[in-house]
Amino acid sequence: MKVACVLANGFEDSEFKQPYDALREAGHDVTIVGIQADQELKGDKGRETATVEKAFSDVTPAQFDALFIPGGFSPDRLRAHPVAVDFVKAFFDTNKPVMAICHGPQILITAGAYKGRRLTAWKTIQSDLTLLGGAEVVDQEVVVDRNLVTSRQPADIPAFIRESLTVLGKEPAAAR
Repeated sequence: MKVACVLANGFEDSEFKQPYDALREAGHDVTIVGIQADQELKGDKGRETATVEKAFSDVTPAQFDALFIPGGFSPDRLRAHPVAVDFVKAFFDTNKPVMAICHGPQILITAGAYKGRRLTAWKTIQSDLTLLGGAEVVDQEVVVDRNLVTSRQPADIPAFIRESLTVLGKEPAAAR
C-alpha cells in the first residue's frame, strides 16, 4: 500500500521512526509529505531527521491508500496550513486507513474528522477531544475504530504498529 506520512519539524522521534520503519519492513511504500518538498525536518528530541519527499501541493490524497500521522509538535504545526488539514480530511471522507499517535489527533480536530469516533491520544489531547465533544475518548494503549488507529504515547508504539499493520492487512514480520 502507498502510505502518506504527514510531517513537520518537531515530530516525536520514536513515534515517527519506529512505525515508519515497520511500515516499510512490511512492504508498504511510505512517502513523507509536508509543506515544502526537500525540507529537512528534525525530531523534537534531536535523534531523528527526515526529508519531505513531496509537498502537499505536489500530491493528492487519491495517490495514497493510507495516512500516518506521528505525534510531537508536528501535527499542531501542520494544522495551521489549510492544505494539510484538507489532505487529512480527505482520508476520512474516503474511508481510507488513518493511523495517528500521541498529538496526531490534533490535526483531526482541525479537520473535524474526530466526531462520531472512538479514539485515544496524548492525555492533554484527550482533554481537548472530551471538551469539544463528539468523540468517545478512552485512555488505552491503542484504539481501532473502523479505519482509524490511535495510540497515546511512545510506550504504546508496539501496539500501535501491530494494529496499524493489521488495519493495512499485513501482520508484523515477527508474528508470521
